[in-house]
Amino acid sequence: MKENDKLIKWAVELQSLAQIGLTYGKDKFDQERYQRIRDIAAEMIAEKSSLKIEQVKQLFCNEVGYQTPKIATRAAIFTNNKILLVKENDGTWSIPGGWCEVNLSVAENCIKETKEEAGIDITVENVIAIHDLAKHSTVAYPYGVCEIFFLCKAIGGHFTKNNETTQSSYFSFDDLPNLSSDKGSEEQVRMCFDAYSSTNWKTIFE
Repeated sequence: MKENDKLIKWAVELQSLAQIGLTYGKDKFDQERYQRIRDIAAEMIAEKSSLKIEQVKQLFCNEVGYQTPKIATRAAIFTNNKILLVKENDGTWSIPGGWCEVNLSVAENCIKETKEEAGIDITVENVIAIHDLAKHSTVAYPYGVCEIFFLCKAIGGHFTKNNETTQSSYFSFDDLPNLSSDKGSEEQVRMCFDAYSSTNWKTIFE
């Protein structure tokens, strides 16, 4: 692990401990100490990233209660042994998906995100994998992320212009475009192809 990654990992752990202390601690002096620990963790993230301290605090220190991972969904949609990818605003391509909404199930969220990003109506067929993103991405997040990959089937729709993506297209594994580093890596795309080709796929949990 790189030194920068170690510092971010420590900052994430400090923030989590501080958040728990702020939630369950009763002594007002301890509360002040926990808040200072949280501030230091945010300063560490800001120092090791391109984000301003205000952005870090908004993203990293805005929750209360026991800290748990955020949940995201990804929809693996195939036709003729090709996977559907969407082009992000930064020019990279990704498997359609995004953060889960609080009022939707993970399957409902997968359907919604695919419609928004790819314009495609889908049915959710199977769970391919549940990934701890820290084990499958080169991007260091200041919080835990649990990413759920679904094998899905397109049933209609077409791409429409939106705020998140600029294009959608199907790709074979041997002709993949430049992929986003945290929204469906080549490793994860390969996993989706394997699930699509399998007659007895077993969901991966890691």
